[in-house]
Amino acid sequence: MTTLGFVGLGLMGVPMCRRLLAAGHPLTVWNRSAAKADSLRAAGAEVAANLGELVRGCDIIMLCLANDEAVQAVWQAEGGIRAQLRPGQLLVDFSSTSPALTRQLAQQAAEHGAAWVDAPVSGGVRGAENGTLVIMAGGLAPDIARLQPFAACLSQRLSHIGGHGAGQVAKVCNQLIVASNAMLIAETVQLAEAAGIDASLLPAALAGGFADSLPFQILAPRMAQRQFQPLQWKVATLLKDLGNARQLAAEHDATLPLASLAADMMARHAAAGYAEQDLSTVIACYLPDSEVS
Repeated sequence: MTTLGFVGLGLMGVPMCRRLLAAGHPLTVWNRSAAKADSLRAAGAEVAANLGELVRGCDIIMLCLANDEAVQAVWQAEGGIRAQLRPGQLLVDFSSTSPALTRQLAQQAAEHGAAWVDAPVSGGVRGAENGTLVIMAGGLAPDIARLQPFAACLSQRLSHIGGHGAGQVAKVCNQLIVASNAMLIAETVQLAEAAGIDASLLPAALAGGFADSLPFQILAPRMAQRQFQPLQWKVATLLKDLGNARQLAAEHDATLPLASLAADMMARHAAAGYAEQDLSTVIACYLPDSEVS
């Protein structure tokens, strides 16, 4: 059987690993903070003593990390991924990173005879738990076909967008919409409350209409009820993604006035102490006497 390795056991990584284990796939995991692997060990995963051990023992290595810096760290680490790669291995990066970094690492992997697929996901923690993520994949068709059987238990759809980096471009576009929309949803909740209606009724009232979306159905009730747990999306994560969107726009002479405004507002919100809190807390940007704690 194909042996899978999974690096990065955060909000998304843990439920994705649980889906792989439930489907019967042999899985080895590793995380910088070792305690995060305990629940997966109990669910049947092997826990590697170090990153090199995982790379040496797996045919397909999956990454689900926070940002460019985290991906580079495990790639370049002494005894890490690049140092242990062998021909025929496949690296699948579920992280949301810059397209430029993805193309760079794909080229370096090829120098070792290994393949790289950038496969960022959308659907949040709920999608990871339910196996209903959508995966936007960049890379060569045979490598994406090799990923498909394992993606099937994680996602409702895997789309081949183009060559290396194309999946990350698609994710940047996805996150531009999600993050900017989050600010607009907060404005909507604030306006509804100021005009004297119960904003918690809006999701049901607008369901199925042109204004409806999954972020609206998830965020609006949390904002209206000032209920920000459990953590679904970190503010810092979406702020990073908006930064990637602005960088990509600058590289291609595109303009993002609305997303730039959303990014500036979200940056102020993060600086006020909300970086590690849920995205729904951006309602605080619209509350003079904040009820967000």
